[in-house]
Amino acid sequence: MSFVLSDEHKALLEGVESLCSHYTDDYWLERDRDGQYPHDFHRDLAQAGWLGIAMPEEYGGSGLGMSEAALMMQAISRSGAGFSGASAVHMNIFGLNPVVVFGTPEQRARALPPLIKGEQKACFAVTEPDAGLDTTKLSTRALREGDSYIVHGRKIWISTAQVADKMLLLARTTPLSEVKKPTQGLSLFYTDLDRAKVEVREIEKMGRKSVDSNMLFIDGLRIPVEDRIGEEGKGFEYILHGLNPERILIASEAVGLGRCALAHAAEYAKERIVFGRAIGQNQGIQHPLAQAWMQLEAADLMVKKAAYLYDSDMPCGEFANTAKYLAGEAAFNACQTAVLTLGGMGYAKEYHVERYLRESFIPRIAPVSPQLIMCFIAEKVLGLPKSY
Repeated sequence: MSFVLSDEHKALLEGVESLCSHYTDDYWLERDRDGQYPHDFHRDLAQAGWLGIAMPEEYGGSGLGMSEAALMMQAISRSGAGFSGASAVHMNIFGLNPVVVFGTPEQRARALPPLIKGEQKACFAVTEPDAGLDTTKLSTRALREGDSYIVHGRKIWISTAQVADKMLLLARTTPLSEVKKPTQGLSLFYTDLDRAKVEVREIEKMGRKSVDSNMLFIDGLRIPVEDRIGEEGKGFEYILHGLNPERILIASEAVGLGRCALAHAAEYAKERIVFGRAIGQNQGIQHPLAQAWMQLEAADLMVKKAAYLYDSDMPCGEFANTAKYLAGEAAFNACQTAVLTLGGMGYAKEYHVERYLRESFIPRIAPVSPQLIMCFIAEKVLGLPKSY
């Protein structure tokens, strides 16, 4: 593992940064105001080939690893797009990992190329209102009827469902009372989001307005058997393969957001004159910014370590979770510090940092809470008794 960017990684960053430079802070401020999904940004990334960065080459992807994907997503976030830009393409990078690993050649050929080309968009339909992070308690049912499954249930906090054509859906095919282990009896599907059978109700939220979050009400959705990924009842096992990549990417995006906010704050501190001198000359301004920089650097090192281990097919769960925890906290501190550095103007939308602060709550909350990460580390790394 090297701490110096290779020529290939430098070229990757230059390409992504060049594309992102056409989407300024003002563009993302407008998307925050009007709530419009950034279709043009998604289209440009697709046409440049970036959406398939971690997808197999035989299906039109680049066949690169999570290290490269994390670099790309951090560059997007750092450009000023923040989580509005990153979340618009996030699902492409990790979401269909179970299809890549466990899908049949026919399923991969059907699912991956349209996503890579930007012709289709997908959402990740797992979380439920009455289960939260206790995935084994999902109540959405998929009942087999001949060559199809009929699905009824609810999902919550499903991003991009307003614009998605497809969804990766986890549902229970065997009742919890009939399985030996709670992780059994869940099945995974990649299928059409049929709006005649799925009501998509948007959740008005704090930030990232341009990338929707939703409740799904599924009533009689018919899914053909050929849309089931892998064996019936093993969906939980398949979903686990996408969790570490998701945490790595979220962490890298958080570092990018924090670095963007920090750059805005440092620039303002150099230019803002109060009492006859730049406020950045005062240690009361310097020290919090310096501390934020160090925290982001430390978090980024953990992101790189987790991505390296994942790409090397080595266990990385504790490091992926730690990267997500450290990056979420560092991003929040950097964004909060940026707002306070700008003072009153930090509260003004035209200076952008208040938007970054609102978005910085995302990597702290999702896809797993900081408290559960600490429980995971305590149990799996330190060998302490399970606490929940």
